[in-house]
Amino acid sequence: MDFQTPESWDTLRAGVREVCDTFGDSYWRELDVERAYPEEFVQALGQGGWLSTLIPKEYGGGGLGLVEASIVLEEVNRSGGNANAVHAQVYMMGVLLRHASEALKRTYLPQIASGGLRLQAFAVTEPDAGSETTRIETTAVRKGDKYVINGSKIFISRVLQSDMMLVLARTTPYYELEDKTRGLSLFLVDLRESRGQLEVEPLRVMMNNQTNAIEFHDLEVPADHMIGTEGNGFRCVIDSWNAERILIAGECIGDGRWFIDRAVSRANERVVFDKPIGANQGVQFPIANAYARIEAADLIRYKAAIKFDAGEACGPEANMAKLLASEASWEAANVCLDTHGGYGFLADYDVERKFRETRLYTVAPVNNNLVLAYLGQRVLGLPRSY
Repeated sequence: MDFQTPESWDTLRAGVREVCDTFGDSYWRELDVERAYPEEFVQALGQGGWLSTLIPKEYGGGGLGLVEASIVLEEVNRSGGNANAVHAQVYMMGVLLRHASEALKRTYLPQIASGGLRLQAFAVTEPDAGSETTRIETTAVRKGDKYVINGSKIFISRVLQSDMMLVLARTTPYYELEDKTRGLSLFLVDLRESRGQLEVEPLRVMMNNQTNAIEFHDLEVPADHMIGTEGNGFRCVIDSWNAERILIAGECIGDGRWFIDRAVSRANERVVFDKPIGANQGVQFPIANAYARIEAADLIRYKAAIKFDAGEACGPEANMAKLLASEASWEAANVCLDTHGGYGFLADYDVERKFRETRLYTVAPVNNNLVLAYLGQRVLGLPRSY
């Protein structure tokens, strides 16, 4: 076990920071007010190759691992930005690289790697299914060399900012299945060819996130755009979930470090009753405790990512990384807000914006209560609670 930071990681961080430094606080603040997508930032990351970290070099990507990808997203958030705008294109590589046909990979991965094509949307969640993914009702019916998709999804991000989208749909009725995790299939949909077959309704949410409800109206997808085999889509999605949870942990660690940095600066600079407020244990100790929790979460993030890159089972580690990092970041957010006092509520200080952004991750992409249930039942062997 080696806790020394490889020089390549430092170089990676410096490269991402160089891009982020050209998009300061005011850039993200203005986007938040307008609820606008960070188009220029996404273009800069794509052109710099930072969104193709996981794509193998043979397809024009960086050929790196999930460790490095998590560092990229961490640095975006630590800079004061929001990696939510780009992270799906990174974590969905866990599905495409492991389960897509060679023809699909050779067709689309080079375009994604070059920044010419965006895959930023993943349609799984439905209004009536929520976290119970096996209960989704959107259907995909085979008709010749195509599948026809009908149904609805909700809380689907970046549909209007994407060229491609992954869609999970039912190909076998639920009541016909003994194993309820089967009967679902995953499709790669070209949104550029879906006019009139896809209805998108933008939803305004607490943070600046391009969230939508969508309706499929006889959406036709070529049969060879199925990812994996028919009925096995849920298993394919699990690979993306582990990658997503590790990457979300990286983002939360970035957020947490941003909050700690801002809290420390404020506690050193703000003078009340003739001394910096950071000299008071009531201010200092919560910051120190939040810092310790971020550092601890960081270790499990690396353990999970290293196991993922080695092809080892990493479900417990991926879930724990997401759980601990999201809770540590949320604690750091509250500490930072407390340290700033009333000024923390002012938009110009950016604390309230980051506060809203990081709050998402204790609830999504998986609720932390479900993570605890998974650990209790699948890892510790406790009775099933749901």
